[in-house]
Amino acid sequence: MIEPSLEYVFEIRAEIAPDLHIGRGPEEKLSFTPVTGGTVHGPRLSGTVLSGGGDWAVERFGTAQLEARYLIKASDGAVIDILNRGYFRATPEVWSRMEAGEDVPEDDPGLYFRTAPVFQTDAPQHRWLAESQFVGLARDEDGAVCIRVFLLT
Repeated sequence: MIEPSLEYVFEIRAEIAPDLHIGRGPEEKLSFTPVTGGTVHGPRLSGTVLSGGGDWAVERFGTAQLEARYLIKASDGAVIDILNRGYFRATPEVWSRMEAGEDVPEDDPGLYFRTAPVFQTDAPQHRWLAESQFVGLARDEDGAVCIRVFLLT
């Protein structure tokens, strides 16, 4: 049986606006966080994050299930759609640090922020994005969500 490996391909730095509380019920919270722009930079892709997308989060028992959808414009002009699903949870201590404005690194043992991005594009030079599986390691940093994206090989 083969062992999977990961290849770092780029980092998405999605700038965000304050989240909007939508509500739901006593044991879960639904919110929306607008994506307002950002950058993409790495060995296999560079470009910008276009404004207009966002991230829906449903929090249950301290874990948020995330579903973000937004567009990337590659440096060559191609537009790439991203649907990024994942999970976020933090210990009370890490959550307090984050609320105080501290940038908590993605490898902090009290933080779990992982995603599985899926891409769509008809640009031939970026077809590899729409034909492969990826995982993301995420963190909040200076008012942005940063996601290091890895190709699962």
